[in-house]
Formats: sequence, structure tokens, C-alpha cells
Amino acid sequence: MPNIRLPDGSQKSFPGPVTAAEVASSIGAGLARAALAAKVNGKLVDLSTKIESDADLAIVTPKSPEGLDILRHSTSHLMAQAVQELFPGAQVTIGPVIENGFYYDFSYKRPFTPEDLVAIEKKMAEIVKQDLPVARKEMARDEAVRYFSGIGEKYKAEIIGAIPANEPISLYGQGNWIDLCRGPHVPSTGKLKVFKLMRVAGAYWRGDSKNEMLQRIYGTAWATKEEQDAYLKMLEEAEKRDHRTLGTQLDLFHMQQEAPGLVFWHPKGWTIWQQVEQYMRRVYRDNGYQEVRGPQILDKSLWEKTGHWQNFRDNMFTTSSENRDYAVKPMNCPGHILIYNKGVRSYRDLPLRYGEFGSCHRNEPSGALHGLMRVRGFVQDDGHIFCTEEQILPECEAFTKLLQKVYGDFGFTEIIYKVATRPKNRIGSDEAWDKAESALRTSLEKSGLKFAISPGEGAFYGPKIEYSLKDGIGRVWQCGTMQVDFSMPGRLGAEYVGEDNARHTPVMLHRAIVGSMERFIGILIEHFAGAFPLWLSPQQVAVLNITERAASYAQGVKERLLEQGFRAFCDLRNEKISYKIREHSLQKLPYQLVVGDKEMQANTVAVRTRSGEDLGAMPLEAFTARLGSEMRAEANAKQHG
Repeated sequence: MPNIRLPDGSQKSFPGPVTAAEVASSIGAGLARAALAAKVNGKLVDLSTKIESDADLAIVTPKSPEGLDILRHSTSHLMAQAVQELFPGAQVTIGPVIENGFYYDFSYKRPFTPEDLVAIEKKMAEIVKQDLPVARKEMARDEAVRYFSGIGEKYKAEIIGAIPANEPISLYGQGNWIDLCRGPHVPSTGKLKVFKLMRVAGAYWRGDSKNEMLQRIYGTAWATKEEQDAYLKMLEEAEKRDHRTLGTQLDLFHMQQEAPGLVFWHPKGWTIWQQVEQYMRRVYRDNGYQEVRGPQILDKSLWEKTGHWQNFRDNMFTTSSENRDYAVKPMNCPGHILIYNKGVRSYRDLPLRYGEFGSCHRNEPSGALHGLMRVRGFVQDDGHIFCTEEQILPECEAFTKLLQKVYGDFGFTEIIYKVATRPKNRIGSDEAWDKAESALRTSLEKSGLKFAISPGEGAFYGPKIEYSLKDGIGRVWQCGTMQVDFSMPGRLGAEYVGEDNARHTPVMLHRAIVGSMERFIGILIEHFAGAFPLWLSPQQVAVLNITERAASYAQGVKERLLEQGFRAFCDLRNEKISYKIREHSLQKLPYQLVVGDKEMQANTVAVRTRSGEDLGAMPLEAFTARLGSEMRAEANAKQHG
């Protein structure tokens, strides 16, 4: 007689074994219609799962945190069924849920076309209308290998063959189509009403370039059409804001094949860089950091001591000289420990905070490179704090507060927090990992912040808090990090003399706020759609002459602006003023000053804003007062944000 405990604290008793679907029906018809799956004692299961003893049960609906993933996973199966019905001979491989959607990899004799995607979507809609029951069954591994080999699914047979022989294989079928899957899935295809196929891309089997190139079809699925429409609108807006396109249009930077994954910064782009760097340098100075600089190339033996050679070797660029092997640094931490080690340190010196705009290189796969967002050479606003165990908690709390202020100053007000815990491959004792993970969780709890746990996602040397921000169109970017490291300082001999006159190993906190400067600037470009606030704008004012007679007056206006510290330039080309205004509007300049005979005689400037507003003529002093006021307002917002 199972006694079922529900999330609201109520209980239901049943005379015998009961399915999750039957429990949902007993609660109400509305819940039964909305139900997708269930959680029994915290484990996700199908609605058809029988509960034979007392249990905690929660019904999973599209509004549940797990509901959307189940919809998307089931929709990936729906797509695979449609593909195989339309294209006999197509083989399925893997089809996971990803952020905002799903994909499935296929092997087929010819490339899929945009017209094929339309046909696949249509077939998917037909299968949804059939409302086919989705049923789970188990099969012995060897039997499953024979089954999939027999129907020509060699990839699926290979996947199953790698599973230990004593593990049962779960399969999910809908209609006459069946696939390997752990589940759970929706109870029937009729639940899958809102989806769209997005694009086709290439993908190597098992992610190995030595293997066959497969075709990956990406799709998205949502609980409601309104949510999907909002997502598609966001993608449309994201395309307009693409930093690679804007980088070219606004003449900020470029990349080319002679230097894959590396950035050529143009004057305007480098001006933005300098605004960000100098702001962060002030953050260092005002919060007790000493700026340092370490070398780019360090001996292989150092990277072996830190554990990077064993755990990060594939991502490191290497070189050699005079029979010695070196690595170009992928991170700055070992160099900071070597700087720390040059001198006798006391507990009175701690916490000791080093900061560096450190240039790093990582050998990212060429297929993963993406404009400024994924590069091979990057600069971090990197910092390392050497402290005692007792200082970990207050340092983590202070850093989170500082990061919130910095993000706010750049226009980001929503932050997401995650604690990434110990990975399978790691260094250090479990006791040290326990202390480190506890400190990170406690620091966020004491700050009154909600956070998620990312199991196994920590660095090999320590757990971390991952700080992600939301941009102007709702996308999430992980930028900042705080990592607690009990291992690396000891591996490189870092010590301090304690209050007891004994030698102790400091704890090292690895921290970054913006992370990669390149990536952060890419995020800023897309967040502001290239229309930067005045303090970040690479060019703040364009001075445009109407006639040749006003050219020298325009030059004088520019010079006076430059003298007052504003970033101004002249456009004295022999072009119509309407053409100049339109061209500089496309450059998203905050202000344009138009000067002709009338302005020259009255010693004024005609002011236009980025939004196209005509503020009319005013004395230059009044305009510079406006600029100064706007800059002070932005600075004040940063100071008190």
C-alpha cells in the first residue's frame, strides 16, 4: 500500500502499485494533461513508472525546471524519427539537449538542404498529430548490439558495444521507430507542439577529426509558442548585434587566416580596450591589488610541478631552445607564485593581492574559434590573492561585492552564480576540497545570494564560483571566477611565517572579473549594439563642416574639445552635409556637431545626438558643459552603482 508524499506536504495512499501518471490523475485532470514525467525520491522517471512502496513524488510539467529539457530531448527523438522516415538509409548517432534546444547527428549519403529541413519539420508535425505513445523497454547489451546492427545502425551498435555487459540497455520507441536512450521522455508525441529546426552543420563522429564527418541538425523546442517566438526574436536581434559584423562596420578590429584565433585591433577598437583596461586598473588600485607582470614563456618543468602539463597539455603552445622545452603560458598563476616566493612572507603580509593584465595563449581547436568570444590569444584581468585559511571567506565575500559593482558600471545588472565542484581528474586531498567548496558556498550564502551547483565542473586544482551576466537581449555569458586553490602554492614552495613562527603554505585564490578582455569587449559590443555609453565610445564627437569656409572653424572646435579631454575628430570632406550626417550616424557616434557660416559667425555649434535628435545651435561652452555633465553622471553612476 504505497504512501505517496507530494511537494505541498500532502499525502496520498493507494491500495497497490501505482504509476506516476495515475497519481497525477488522482490529483486533477489539469495536472494529468500537463504532466510530462515525474520525480520519484528525487530521480527523474517516466510517467509510466510504477511506484510499489512509500515515496516522495513530484509531477514534472512544462513549468518545472526539468520539464523543458524533457520536451527538448523528446523533440530530438521526434526529429530523428522524421529524418529516418523521409530519408531511408540515414543513420542516427547521438542527440542531446543543449542550451535553448537540441541537436542530432546523422550519417547520410548527401548533405541535407534547407528544403530538407522544411520537409522534416512537416513530417515532425504529422507525427505529433498521430499522438504516438512513447514506451520504454530494456534489452541486454549484446541483444541490443545485434538488433541495431541488424537494422543497419552501425553507430548506435558501436555506442551500445562500449557499455559494460552487465548494464541493462534502455530503449524508447514511438510507433515503429526505436532508439537507445536513458530517458525519461514525454508519454506521447502529442505533447511536442512547439519546435523549429534551425540549421545544419558538420560534426565529426565522436568529435574526432580522424573520423567521418556527420551532419548535425540543430533545433529548438519550447513549452509555448510565445516563448519560442521571443527566443527567435532574440536570435534575430543577436544577428544584428553580432560583434564580428559590428567590428567591421565600426572599424574596431579584424581577424585573418595568417593569425587564426588572434586579434588585430584597430585604433577605435583599441580605444575601447584602453577604457576597459584603465577602468580595471583603477579597480585594482582602489581595492588593495599590486599590479605585476610575468613572462610569457616558462620552462616545462614548472608546468609539470603545477600539474598543468599533465592536465592541460593539449591546450598549451610549446617551443624549445638550447635543448630545453618551454610552454607559452595559458594562465598567469604560476608566475604570480614565483613573484610571491621572492622574499620572506609573514602572516602580517596576508592577504597579498596581485593583479596582472596577463597575456595568455591556448591552443583551441580551429572549429571552436568564434570572433572575440573564443580566441587563442587573450588578456585576462587576472588576480591572485595569497591568504590564510581564515581569510578565504572574507576575501570571497569582498570579491563578489566588487564584481557586482564592476558589472553594474558596465551596464550589467543581472548576475547568475554557480559553484563548480571537484572534477574526477584533480589534485589535492579530499579534505582540502571539502574546505574549499564549503568556503565558496558559505561566502555566497552570507552575501544572501542564490546559486546553483555544477557538479564536477571545477578546475583540476580547486572548486570555483562562476559569475555569469545577462546582456541587453537576455543572453547569459560566464565571465568572472573565484577559485580556491590549496595545492599549487605548496607545489611551488610558497610559504609564510605564521604567528607561531612556523612556516605555513598560503591558500591561493584565483580570481577574474571580466575574464578575457577580448571576450568581454565582444560582449560589450553586442550588449550595446555598438552604441556605447559616452565614457566607452571610441569617438565621442564628430565635427562636420557644411562649407569650405567653415573648415578652419571646425578644426578649432575639434582642438578645443581635445584640449578638454574629449575624443573628437573632424570630417572636412567635400561631401553634402546630409551624407556626412548619415555616415556618422551609422558609426553610432554619441554626438555630431555641424558648423557652417551661420555657426561660425555666431560662434556656436549645431548639435545632433546619436538618436537623431536635433538640439539646435549652442555655444561650444554649453555643449562641453553638457558633455562634462554626461560624463560626470556616468562616473557618478559607476561610483555609487
